[in-house]
Amino acid sequence: MSAEPSEYRFISGDSRLAVDQGDPWSDDDVTDEELRLLNSRFDGVSAALAGSANVVMQLSWPEIGYGVMESTVDSGNIFKHPVKRARTTLSYIAIALFGTVEERQAYGTAVNTSHRQVRSGPQSPVKYNAFNRELQLWVASCLYYGVRDSFIRMHGPLSDREEAVLLQACGRLGTTLQVHRDQWFTSLEEFTEYWESGLRRVHIDQRTARYFDDLMRAKFFPKPISFVLGPFLYWANAGFLPPVFREQLGITWSQRDQARHDRMMRILGVIGRRLPVIVRRFPNNAMRTSTNVRRKLGRPLV
Repeated sequence: MSAEPSEYRFISGDSRLAVDQGDPWSDDDVTDEELRLLNSRFDGVSAALAGSANVVMQLSWPEIGYGVMESTVDSGNIFKHPVKRARTTLSYIAIALFGTVEERQAYGTAVNTSHRQVRSGPQSPVKYNAFNRELQLWVASCLYYGVRDSFIRMHGPLSDREEAVLLQACGRLGTTLQVHRDQWFTSLEEFTEYWESGLRRVHIDQRTARYFDDLMRAKFFPKPISFVLGPFLYWANAGFLPPVFREQLGITWSQRDQARHDRMMRILGVIGRRLPVIVRRFPNNAMRTSTNVRRKLGRPLV
């Protein structure tokens, strides 16, 4: 349940939301309706294909991008520990969407341990703090955008009721960290208004663009792997980005590219619907299991 914040101060920003180191986790369990929807549409392959694109969206706010690029927490650096970073990210999504309250609280506590070290220094070009709820809301919103986008592109439109159920479930992508439940969106229209406003804050400078290029080309893998897979992954991730991101990155995207990308997603959806749920949710479900084993053994979760 939400608790009173242990630190509460303001930093510069458009909406000047507080930096909060309390524990905002909501105590709501995953409902049967949410579970049915998630099981019918969640595909782990989309997380693997679109993961870097979603990170690009998250880090396109300079306060978040520089927070990651300047972070001294090497254990979370994807270019130094790609396997661990993939494990922790996929675990977070699986636990936030499918996990119990206990799992979310344990994982949120572990992530907060790392986030306490992420704050701007005197030489940083922008001010940032990983406990800023304004920034965490943008990160969670990007994750929700990505989940919803893959659901629709792989499996077709959502009904009004399914939209409401998915929006509610994805609120945990924020409340597992610093976002409070009353900050989350009450309707798709409210989210869309926020999203359009958030896109106006996107700013990708040269340093950030180089970081994103390496990320989308999977240069965190050994060179032989990134050399072979890099061009395809770059193209695949570009297809998940809304136009404003491609424009700022200088990515040329044709109607033919879009048609090919849409066809790829539809084919993956057809294949996914023929697979058992446990297979479709891989590797996210495996990462969630791994995290729970680590917790029982008393090992670090992140």
